[in-house]
Amino acid sequence: MLLPSVRLWLLRCRSSSRTCTRTYHADQVARLGSQPDKQSPEYQENYERMKVLVDELKSRSEKIKLGGGEKARRLHTSRGKLLPRERIDRLLDPGTPFLEFSQFAAYELYGKEEVPAGGIITGIGRVSGVECVVVANDATVKGGTYYPVTVKKHLRAQEVAQQNHLPCIYLVDSGGANLPRQADVFPDRDHFGRIFFNQARLSSEGIAQIAVVMGSCTAGGAYVPAMADESIIVQKQGTIFLGGPPLVKAATGEEVSAEDLGGADLHCKKSGVTDHYALDDNHALHLARKTVRSLNYRKNIEVTIEPTEAPLYAADELYGIVGDNLKRNFDVREVIARIADGSKFDEFKAFYGDTLVTGFSRIFGYPVGIIGNNGVLFSESAKKVFIL
Repeated sequence: MLLPSVRLWLLRCRSSSRTCTRTYHADQVARLGSQPDKQSPEYQENYERMKVLVDELKSRSEKIKLGGGEKARRLHTSRGKLLPRERIDRLLDPGTPFLEFSQFAAYELYGKEEVPAGGIITGIGRVSGVECVVVANDATVKGGTYYPVTVKKHLRAQEVAQQNHLPCIYLVDSGGANLPRQADVFPDRDHFGRIFFNQARLSSEGIAQIAVVMGSCTAGGAYVPAMADESIIVQKQGTIFLGGPPLVKAATGEEVSAEDLGGADLHCKKSGVTDHYALDDNHALHLARKTVRSLNYRKNIEVTIEPTEAPLYAADELYGIVGDNLKRNFDVREVIARIADGSKFDEFKAFYGDTLVTGFSRIFGYPVGIIGNNGVLFSESAKKVFIL
């Protein structure tokens, strides 16, 4: 039985011409941020110093994008090949962005030995309207051979593809494992062989594996096109074999050309390892786009995407707010206010472990969880991460 007071309240709500609401039920998300004092010496000093650092970062990024040295690039293009980033650009839908992963992988990792981007370019791009993970070997960097960090980067790309159910496109132009470092490339569970294990798993889960052989595909790397769902090879350029002509001659005394041993004619007409015969790089990329189009792939989106709303504050204000002085504190909410849609942020556990800010927001319409350091971490702050 309802208490008399409750019954009376319900009766009033039902008979009233107005809807019964409570102000604390309003479906509004707090907006963060404040206008900084751009004339203050501290802001201006922070802005200038941070801008120098960002410009230096961009300069290093542009150098990495060049790949190997000038001599290696000239040799690569003299063979009628496109540079790896040109290949990616022509593979993707015109005017669409490429979200690159781990561009600074291997940066100053191997001492004087430069391995830009780890000798491999990975990321997400749109091909024939379908978001795909692209893995492109850079043959201008140590012949596209695999260093330990190259393997990690390749595996990371496959992990992203599996988590997001994205087709994989491998632009293969690699000499296999880097022999001086093969002891660190092969033996572990998450080393070179894991690439092929992942290919088999992804394919079994219905995640398409597409290989485009645009150069050498030697030793262990030969498994990439062989295990792909569909593979494309470029005539008089792409080769697939476990051991090249020098190894064949050393083992059997027989002299054979790379094309006869593992070229496009052999694998498209006799062995059946590859499915599509390309005349050059551009033709191969055209065939790759056609292959993706024929997948009849439909992306299942399980989140609600809202219209994009620009932040209330300019992003370049972060230069003056954050700065490069690690001893000076700033409120991370001011950072969130400049990246979140409409500067809206639904904070989680706002009064607990306040040296870590956690909550929910949207970026370009997509719902995201945000974790931001706001001082020294304590146990309460760390617990918030696991709860979120």
